[in-house]
Amino acid sequence: MRPTTIKKSFTGSGLLALTLAVGLAHAADTRGPCGVPGLEPCPQPFDKVLPAAKDMLSWDQDTRVVGFRNTYRLYEGDVFSTHGAKPYPLPTASSPLKEVSYSMEGKQRGLADYLASQSVTGLLVLKDGKIAYEYYGKGNTPQTLWTSRSVAKSVVSVLVGMAVKEGKIKSLDDKIAIYIPELEGSEWQDVTLHQLMQHTSGVQWDENYASKDSDFSHMTQCEAKPDPYDCVLNLVRSVKRKPGVKPGEVWSYNTGGAWLVGRVLENATGMTLAKYLESRLWSRYGMQQDGVWHALVPGKVDMGGHGFNATLRDWGRFGEFVLSGGQLANGEKLLPDDWIARSTHWTTAKGSVTAAAPNGQYGYQWWYNAPASDTDAEPKQTTNSDKTFWALGIYGQTIAINPAEHLVMVQWSTWKNAETPASLYDEQAVFVNALSKALTR
Repeated sequence: MRPTTIKKSFTGSGLLALTLAVGLAHAADTRGPCGVPGLEPCPQPFDKVLPAAKDMLSWDQDTRVVGFRNTYRLYEGDVFSTHGAKPYPLPTASSPLKEVSYSMEGKQRGLADYLASQSVTGLLVLKDGKIAYEYYGKGNTPQTLWTSRSVAKSVVSVLVGMAVKEGKIKSLDDKIAIYIPELEGSEWQDVTLHQLMQHTSGVQWDENYASKDSDFSHMTQCEAKPDPYDCVLNLVRSVKRKPGVKPGEVWSYNTGGAWLVGRVLENATGMTLAKYLESRLWSRYGMQQDGVWHALVPGKVDMGGHGFNATLRDWGRFGEFVLSGGQLANGEKLLPDDWIARSTHWTTAKGSVTAAAPNGQYGYQWWYNAPASDTDAEPKQTTNSDKTFWALGIYGQTIAINPAEHLVMVQWSTWKNAETPASLYDEQAVFVNALSKALTR
């Protein structure tokens, strides 16, 4: 937002200071006391000094703590409200988790080791819908809105399922250009929604978080600009197809494509992601606190590739909703009966199958996550560990769901690097397996 100019007899730095002060005051007035129009009460802690959004990929770990719990203020945002609904109960388990044991790199580790190794700033473990363990670090609180990074992709996947059940999206075999006419003539025009959600579009996209010249880095810079929508749209439209690769043949993780999944949903429903989430789930399931979705155009276009900001317990409630197959407390089903099974049917397109994921590692924006086959980590498996599916975001954001064991784990983290070393993902998988054993004794 541009600062308001006041024409008075000031010169030089005096005029600049007054202009900036008035501009900031105007921005505060229009965005409200919590930094987002319509958001009340303010999440806690409410940090006074915020890092620059454009530097997100290069923040140090301490800065990332402040940045991630204030991401909802760093960009324009759309609120998804509870509308005062009574929170869905998350009672404390009668036998809370006290310790957990696992091994990594030849060393026996416990709960404290995991919190330190993973740079955990929030951890919630739900067993049979009850809180077995809850932890907040680095000053975070139960009122903190933490950003999801790509965990939001899995949230959008669930919303797509709702739109399919409602008939707003006719078929996942529809070409996405039907819903997004701006893609006609681009490399995306023949991609189906099914292929888009499985990230098998075949369109080239550099997701390298460590490169300043990657497509993802350029998207991050677009998002920090005053008018981000056109910048993001032009970036995503401009990418090329991998030579000789047809849609559906090759799996390649693609946040640009995930943003388009959100645009399909918004155009099909006539609502922003935030408003659709609010009207279908947030106000009806009984979430505890209003959340914020990062908006490129407030009230019109939200960021489908990331941008979901909510409390730790509400992340957990979302996990419980998915674990139930998409059922409200009154028994109403919001998802097709087979939606979760379809969402976790892993693509076997080239690049998706690995030694650790012999049946594929990606579904409808959900992950299969297991320790690498050559690691000495234990426990590598439990009886039902293959039933666990994962929402994953860079720097360690996680929702792990195992319907067979009625187990949900939510994790907030600030890893030093976006997704390395890979052993951190191994450790998450091993830890969830260890939780499973510890909570079924």
